[in-house]
Amino acid sequence: MDANVKTNRTLQVQRTIKALNKNNIDARFIETVQDVVPVVTSLLSKGESVAVGGSVTLKETGVLDLLRNGNYTFFDRYKPGLDKEEVTEVLHKSFFVDTYFASANAVTEHGELYCVDGTSNRVAALLYGPKQVILVVSWDKIVPDLISAILRVKQIAAPSNARRLDTGTYCVESGKCINPNCDERNLMALAAGACEHTICSNYVVFSHQHVPGRMKVLIIGESLGY
Repeated sequence: MDANVKTNRTLQVQRTIKALNKNNIDARFIETVQDVVPVVTSLLSKGESVAVGGSVTLKETGVLDLLRNGNYTFFDRYKPGLDKEEVTEVLHKSFFVDTYFASANAVTEHGELYCVDGTSNRVAALLYGPKQVILVVSWDKIVPDLISAILRVKQIAAPSNARRLDTGTYCVESGKCINPNCDERNLMALAAGACEHTICSNYVVFSHQHVPGRMKVLIIGESLGY
């Protein structure tokens, strides 16, 4: 990356971290993907219970492999051989773990986290339940404001995840949302019934947190996830 571009990106990260901290969200910058696992390890205690929301970033950073190393009680939704009912049981148990891992769809420079879910087990656990929540996000997910966050999901995150999950939604074939625009009156911009198999069912903005430090955000200085 060009040095000038990197400097600008670093300044953006610093602004975002400052805003997140003001919202009682413990945020920090991790320069390379190789440094993620050591930082995550320092935030965990051996034997504690852990779980994850669906995330490409957690796989790419090695966090999933860390949680499977035997040092933690991992409720693994991806464990081979689980049937649908068993996966649902894992998701329910995830609400009571010591630490829950996920990523966010976007992070604003105002110190907000924006997440859009289908079944919404992820946002449910982020909102309440686990004692600690750790979000691992690429600095590519930082956006100026909520309008930009909404557009990022419609234009990048949702089409990519829908294709990964083979949902058969409009965005899988088109590469964009069936209604990709938004304005101040229609922030979600998805007409009722417009997308039968949508994975964009619930839209959650995380702002000021009542429990200081429960939610932690690790911003990685590389391109990861969607």
